[in-house]
Amino acid sequence: MATGSASAEHDRTWTIAQVAEEFGVTHRTVRHYEELGLISPERRGTTRVYHRRDRTRLGLILRGRRLGFPLEEIRTIIDLYDVPRGRRSQLEYVLGQIDERRADLEQRRRDLDAALAELGDFERRCRTDLARLA
Repeated sequence: MATGSASAEHDRTWTIAQVAEEFGVTHRTVRHYEELGLISPERRGTTRVYHRRDRTRLGLILRGRRLGFPLEEIRTIIDLYDVPRGRRSQLEYVLGQIDERRADLEQRRRDLDAALAELGDFERRCRTDLARLA
């Protein structure tokens, strides 16, 4: 379903099979995100047609899931990409949301670093104890 000319690259489309394969998820996962309204492919009869926007949103959804965000938080984040930019109040809102997300991610990074350091210390103690027993 992909169109090929350079001028049509912006209008390229993908099937559910192509999108699922590209992102390493099942068709069911893709349909689930559609049912939740997180992506909205065009329908041509019974066929789902995915555009660049759908692929971008799916990538953001999957990244958010990998980072441990709940789906409603992911919805908020990806919806920011659709907010028309240009009005001062909208830009200020988006920047505030970006600051909140960044602060949350930085805290998660600190928490992960601390947990990894604790695991490393515990592992060293276990290995030392094991070596004493040998």
